[in-house]
Amino acid sequence: MASYYAGLNIANLANGSQKSFSIDDERKVRVFYDKQISDEVPGDTVGDEFKGYVFRITGGNDKQGFPMKQGVLVPSRVRLLLSAGHSCFKARRSGERRRKSVRGCIVGPDLSVLSLVIIKQGENEIPGLTDVSVPKRLGPKRANNIRKLFNLTKEDDVRKFVIRREVTPKNADKKPYTKAPKIQRLVTPRTLMHKRRLVTVKKRQQEKSREAAAEYAQLLAMRQKEQRERKEELRRRRSSASRNSVSKQ
Repeated sequence: MASYYAGLNIANLANGSQKSFSIDDERKVRVFYDKQISDEVPGDTVGDEFKGYVFRITGGNDKQGFPMKQGVLVPSRVRLLLSAGHSCFKARRSGERRRKSVRGCIVGPDLSVLSLVIIKQGENEIPGLTDVSVPKRLGPKRANNIRKLFNLTKEDDVRKFVIRREVTPKNADKKPYTKAPKIQRLVTPRTLMHKRRLVTVKKRQQEKSREAAAEYAQLLAMRQKEQRERKEELRRRRSSASRNSVSKQ
């Protein structure tokens, strides 16, 4: 019977390796049918080399290339209105929404590729998957992550422990060189000086604001006092004028 799958993409997170397998018999992959993304499936029926292995389903694509989306509980393709933050969609501008076709998260015979992750390793080694170790191409970039990787203290200089990678130029005449990432959240004397300056400027602005508020309060009190005195003077003039008019009568 012809296979409904172009292959199984199996990843081994323990050593960073990945390998694709072509399955020609549909009966071998029926164990995945009606399973969902994140379900764990034994690999005994897939082949003798997978005996004892346990896989977790992480995704897949149907024969037209539409990806599986977690949370869509149908074994077919649907059109959903997606926005920024959703999987299977990349917003090109702020607030953009678009209706796109995605495949449900339930495995069916219409899939061409199924992505799996090894959860439990079996008895036999799989050549190219469990017997190799793929080193990480890039090391950590954040200062605290570098300290955690090399078990460093606050006093150690993180810049001496950055993982550098060698780059071979396309031009054979040029020599190979190394590249290192720019360390993020690195506390240096310059950053401390910048922070102290910001604190000083903030305190200076607060002091200036307090002085301006005190000066304004003093000016306001003086204006209110002058206004009260003018009102009192006007009241006295009116009362004296009324008394003079009464005495003349």
